[in-house]
Order: sequence, then structure tokens, then C-alpha cells
Amino acid sequence: MFFQLLATLVFSTVLIAAAPAASTVQLDGATVTGTSVGSVQQFLGIPFAQPPIGDLRFRLPQPVPAYNRSFSTTAFGPSCPQQKFVLPVLKGLPQVIVDDLINKVYSAVIPSSEDCLTINVVKPASATPSSKLPVLFWIYGGGFEFGGASTYDGSGIVARSISMGSPVIFVSINHRRVTGFGFLASKEVKNAGVGNLGLQDQRQALRWVQKYITAFGGDPTKVTIWGESSGAISVSLHMLANGGNTEGLFRAGVMQSGAPIPVGDIENGQVYYDSIVADTGCSGSADTLQCLRTAPYDTLKAAIDKTPSITSYQSLRLAWLPRADSVFLTDHPQRLVQQGKIARVLFITGKSCNCDDEGTIFSFSTLNETTESEMRDYVKNVALFGITDAQIDQLATLYPANLNQGSPFDTGPLNSLTPQFKRIAAVQGDGVFQAPRRWFLKNTSGKQDIWVYRDKRFKFLPFVGSMHGSDLVDSFFLGQELRDYIIRFTVKLDPSGTGFFDFKWPKYTTGNPNQLIFLDGLVPQIVRKDTYRQPQMDFLTQLGLQAPV
Repeated sequence: MFFQLLATLVFSTVLIAAAPAASTVQLDGATVTGTSVGSVQQFLGIPFAQPPIGDLRFRLPQPVPAYNRSFSTTAFGPSCPQQKFVLPVLKGLPQVIVDDLINKVYSAVIPSSEDCLTINVVKPASATPSSKLPVLFWIYGGGFEFGGASTYDGSGIVARSISMGSPVIFVSINHRRVTGFGFLASKEVKNAGVGNLGLQDQRQALRWVQKYITAFGGDPTKVTIWGESSGAISVSLHMLANGGNTEGLFRAGVMQSGAPIPVGDIENGQVYYDSIVADTGCSGSADTLQCLRTAPYDTLKAAIDKTPSITSYQSLRLAWLPRADSVFLTDHPQRLVQQGKIARVLFITGKSCNCDDEGTIFSFSTLNETTESEMRDYVKNVALFGITDAQIDQLATLYPANLNQGSPFDTGPLNSLTPQFKRIAAVQGDGVFQAPRRWFLKNTSGKQDIWVYRDKRFKFLPFVGSMHGSDLVDSFFLGQELRDYIIRFTVKLDPSGTGFFDFKWPKYTTGNPNQLIFLDGLVPQIVRKDTYRQPQMDFLTQLGLQAPV
């Protein structure tokens, strides 16, 4: 959330100061007017599907009719409805005041609406319909609960690609990959075939790209999908959809802090569906799903907001996330990987390895868990619900109460907010991010080209270290190496440069598990083997395969 708020404020300031000029593109029978600043043009807030309101709520995205009326695209559209932030109860804090303040600030910075299915295209000003430039399709993160395209300014990426002599087109979207509006889950949803609507929205946007990106100078055969966190998980799931059939919608993927996670059947979300049905007054309806479609928006939103948030005590045991629905995902994602039902595309993955300390920001909800017994209770009954006493004993041995082994890693006894904070952060980071990433690589290595990295920068940040999302600084804002790697990968399907002084990023294989490491200091990049905490991650992987959420 911090990076989203900061990026949005900075981007807004840039737009105010830039005084952009007008630019146009032709879509069907419509002249679409965007903005032009220097070498970059932006077309923002273009509808790519019909608004999912009224009877289209909780239905598959419907294509927009042909554009036949000219319109302006000079501002981002609103984000899709966001989950309310609910902070864990901590002694001495005026909780209601804190929650209310955070939600008001967030809503002001990132406004939302149920009418939200829009796409943004950022292109070189020199690009024409005959340019056939590679396309970088961005999917934002946010725990399947928060986020919006307005947070991420693609103009810096396009400008950098131009200066490198490898121009690309940047595309981003707003979509229902947030909360119950996009991931309602139950037997009713499964029977209606309307699960994973947030992923279906992304798929529809990719079809829009196939149809219209040529008008902006893009090549529909050279699309790379790129995401961070839940956006990266989304990228991995597009590789598993339709039995691994990409439908020609993309040729490569970039995953920052995300891979197929251990999720089960869509009926596992029944408890949240039933809660929402009750809170909206739909319990007595013969068709509860249809009743939810007609429920007042504010009533439905309030009911969804009562479900657990990623910022609450339950944290990474998410209420809203993709699940096997027999349509988009025909089986549990990790089973599909085991069965080889995965698209044979090239990819870069940072997964949890992406950032060294993935679990720290998700462990502040556990600050009241300060003893060995409290840690065990939290892991057994919340974080890894359903594991046995023997398994919790084994986990406690693999992740001991030794501050030197906790996360932020490699910081010794420092950053220990409580005696159990670094320990819980290590378990959560490995369990949700690191272990699934390594397992994914193990099952895809040798079948497609793979490059892997881990970001160990910002270790100086108190308590969070190289926290989840910190690599976005290198992708969008301050850094340059990671952004250049992604641009080169989008253009030529190889992240390494060809210059004499360019750092060569070796491929990853199970026999030679090379991992590029980003570091603070005078030596910014090194290559090491991706073998750290192997017994711990193997154990967590087996737990996830046995009991997907």
C-alpha cells in the first residue's frame, strides 16, 4: 500500500506540471484523443468491456461494441471496488480512528467504482500502425484486495525503452481482480460458471489488445504479460488456463513475487459467500447469486468489507483469491503444473525470491503473538490451518526461535519487534512466496527458458528489510537495472544486454539453479545458486500440496 500511495501522489504531481499536448488514434469509427508529453503519448481510461453493473455484476466480462463515437482518454478510470483496510487490534491504539483515517486517505488517492473495466495504453509518439512494437501488459498487485492502474506510470518505462533503442508499448488495466467482486467463491458461483472474474477480465483485456493494439503501433504477436505479487500470481495462472493454451494472447511472462499458490476448489470460499448472502438480506432468495446481482452496491460492498482483509489478523490466509472453478482453472493450480498443463512460454520469475523478506509486512498483525505457544497457535489455527501437532513440531524445528535466522534475513538479532516476529515473518514469506516459486521452477525447468532473481536491496529499512514490493522501486521509479532487463526481455526474449559492460544474466535450470541477486552497495549484482533454506521450503511445499485453501 505504501508504494501505491507514494507512486500515485508522485505521478499526479508530474501530470500537473507537464502540460501535455493532445494526440489521437483511430479505433473503429471513433477518434480517440489522448495526451502527448515529449516522446511519449498516453491514452487512458479506454473501456475494454461493458461495465459489470446491473445484471452484468458477477458475470463474465462482455466485449464492448465497436467504437463509433469519438471520446477523450486523458485521465485514468476509477479502480474497481477495494477491500476495506482493517488493522489488527493492538493494545493502546485507537483502532477505529486509525482504520477510518487510512481508508479515507486511500479512497481519496485511489478512487473506485463498480464501473471500472478500462485499459490504458502508453506508446512512443513516433509509433504508427505499421511499427509493430512489442507490448508489455502490466497487472498490478495488491493481495487480490487492493490496487489500480493509476498507481503505475508506464511513461517512464516507454521513455527508457526509446532511449535504449528498443521501444515498447506499455498497457495496464483496471479489473475485478480485487475482493469479492472479482473472486466470489461458492458452489453457486461454480454452478453458474462465473468464478475467477478478475482473471477473466484480464483475459478479455488481452483479447482487446489483440484487436486494437496495432492502431497504437503494437504487435499483437509480441505481448509479454507482467505482474507483481497477486499480479504475478495472475500471470502464472494465465499460463495454466485452458490447459496451458494461451489462445495466442501472449508469448512471455514476467513474475515479480508470485507463482502458482496452493489453492483448492472454489467451494472452499463458501463460508464467505454465505456470510455476504446473509448480510445483504439474500438468505431467503431461491437464487442467492441473482439476489446479489440486484443488491444495492453500498450494501454489498459493506458485506464484503466485513470479510477478513490481508491487513487483518488472518493476513495471508486470504478470503479472496483465485480457486479451481472448472472453467478458467480446471484443477488446483499446482496440480495443473504437475500434470504439465502449462503454456510453453519464456518467463522471468522473481517470485518470493524476488524480495528477500517477503513476509515482514504481513506479520505486523501478529505482534501480540510473543511466546512459543502463541506462535504455534497462530501457525496451526490461522496461517497454516489444519496442520497436525507433529507437523507444527517439525516446522518449529525448521524455523527455530533464533533471531539470527528470522526475517529480515541476514540482520542478526536486529529488527526483532517481538521474540516471534522474525520467525513468523520467515514462515509466511517462505510459505506463500518463496517455496511456491521454487516448486514452480522445479516443475518447469528444462521445458522453457527461465531467468530468476532475488532482490536483497533496502536491508536498511527497520523491521521490514527487503520487503515485499520493494523491487517495484527498481521496476518503475528509481532503479534502472531491473527495468532494463524487463524491456530487453519483452523485445528479444532475453533479459541480458549485448554490450561489453552489460551484466550477463544466466538462465536457471534445476541442474544449475542460477539466481541473479540485486544488492545495495558498490557491487549491485551477483549470481548465486538458488538453494537456500531447501529443507524448510520442501516441508512448506508439501503442506501446501496436502491442504490447499
